[in-house]
Amino acid sequence: GYGELPTAVNITWSSINFKTILKWQPKPSGYFYTVEIHGRTSDVKRKCILTSETECDVTDVLRNVKETYTAHILSVMPAEMDNFEEPPFAVSEKFTPYSQTVIGKPEIKDYSQKGSKLNVVFKDPLTPYMFPNGSFLSIQDIFQHDLEYKLYYWKDQSSGKKDVTTRSHNFEVSVDSGKNYCFYVQGIIPSRRENRNGQESMVLCTSVGRSILDEYGTEVFIILAVIAVAVITLAIVLPVVLCKRKKAKQARAVREKELLNGV
Repeated sequence: GYGELPTAVNITWSSINFKTILKWQPKPSGYFYTVEIHGRTSDVKRKCILTSETECDVTDVLRNVKETYTAHILSVMPAEMDNFEEPPFAVSEKFTPYSQTVIGKPEIKDYSQKGSKLNVVFKDPLTPYMFPNGSFLSIQDIFQHDLEYKLYYWKDQSSGKKDVTTRSHNFEVSVDSGKNYCFYVQGIIPSRRENRNGQESMVLCTSVGRSILDEYGTEVFIILAVIAVAVITLAIVLPVVLCKRKKAKQARAVREKELLNGV
């Protein structure tokens, strides 16, 4: 009967940009799992019915992102066995997508550094949810004024970071003309107590006036200087050595001639 079936343990919600996967253990043997999603104000929805997997994509049943949900993971026997008992189940922690999903990496679309201005244009991460016309909602479509972005920027090869905040999709900051800067963008939800900071975009660097010294460092110049000195030394020493060898050869030839004439 159902009484002997193990129930799920280590149940976790994994959610980025509202794509939400429920995970648990152990792998079933001789039985299956069925996931039920219970909302505070919504009907129970079933997902991953009679699955032998230990994860379930529940994104589409969490569309009301401000609702708080719990998952019941039922341990059930194969469908063909008639059993009217209540199956054993485990209950997850509560999960509210709006306050718990992780904000993914923004995508930097364009950047430029002209004179003393650094401009960075970026794009919102998209969610799996769609508008009626089939285009995907971005995280800003969902969070609206709760979402802001930070640009962190610093002089190349220095560690002193500065940051500015925006609610738009571009930054313009004042920088030192002729100096290279590195930067990244990060989404932030200031109203959250946890998971306030999203994932960081890739780090990019400008390349205005980047000298060979900046690029490769002083070590390369020391090596080049040593090579140059060696080449110059060789250029001076080699002719002297060759000249001495030539004179010695000539002197030897003269001596040999004198000896022959003497004979």
